[in-house]
Amino acid sequence: MPELPEVEAVRRSLAPFLTQTRIADVEVRRPDLRVPFPRRFRARLVNQTVLSLTRRAKYLMAALSSSETLLVHLGMSGSFRVDSESVDRHDHVVMHMSSGAVVIFNDPRRFGLMLLLTPAQLARHPVLSRLGPEPLSPDFDAAALARACRGRKTALKVALLDQRVVAGIGNIYASEALFRSGINPKMPAQRIGRARYDLLAEKIRETLEAAIRAGGSTLRDFVGGDGRAGYFQDEHLVYGRGGEPCTRCGGRVKELRQGQRSTFYCPSCQRR
Repeated sequence: MPELPEVEAVRRSLAPFLTQTRIADVEVRRPDLRVPFPRRFRARLVNQTVLSLTRRAKYLMAALSSSETLLVHLGMSGSFRVDSESVDRHDHVVMHMSSGAVVIFNDPRRFGLMLLLTPAQLARHPVLSRLGPEPLSPDFDAAALARACRGRKTALKVALLDQRVVAGIGNIYASEALFRSGINPKMPAQRIGRARYDLLAEKIRETLEAAIRAGGSTLRDFVGGDGRAGYFQDEHLVYGRGGEPCTRCGGRVKELRQGQRSTFYCPSCQRR
C-alpha cells in the first residue's frame, strides 16, 4: 500500500493539472470501489473548480469551489495518470478538465476510496480526526514523538505504524528510519530516551524527504501521476533485504514479523 512519499509524489505530479482548473465532466464507470461512490458523485464534481490539492497522511484532498472536499485513498493498487484518453478496463473514474487534460483513476483491485465531504464532515471524519502529526510539518519533532510513545510497551516499530503516533509512515519507511537511527525495532517504545527520539525524528524526516525526491518506492505496481515508477527502492538500506549483507557492517540483514508485518533490520547496527 502506498505510504506518505508515494502519495506525496502523486500529489505533486497531479497538482499542475488539477489546481485552479474546472472539472468539465466526469465518467464514473462502476458503482463502487472499496465502498460505493457518494450519492450524486458525478453531479457534485462537474463544473467545480479544484482550488487546491493537498495531502494528509496517505490521503489526497482536493478542495472544491462548492466547499466540499474530494478525499482519495489509493488503496492497494490505485493510481492516477494524466492521459489523452482512457483505454484500460480498470479506469474507473475519468475526469475531463477544462484545460483539456484527462485525469484518470485506475484501480485493478478496487481497494481505493473516493468520498465527498463537507467541511464539518471532513473535520470529524474518523480516518482523519485520529491522525497524529505530519512528519514533515513543524508539529512533528522529538518531543511530539516521545509524548505519543509514552507508556507504550509495544515495540517501537509497531508504534511507528500506529497512525495516531505519526501520520503516513508504513512498513517500508519505519524500517528504513530505524536503521538510519541505529535503533532496534524490537525495543519497547517507552524505553527510548529523549536523545534517541531526537535522532529518530530527524531520520524519519530525512528518509521521507529522500523518498519523495525519488518519486517513492515501486515494489509492485505503484506509479506516480506522471506514469513513472519511483526508484527509492534502489536506495533501501534494509527493507526487502533479508539475508543480504548489511550496507554498513557487512553482517546479515534479518527479517522478523511484527504486528503481522515484515520488519528488516541489522542486529549489529541496531543493537539497542
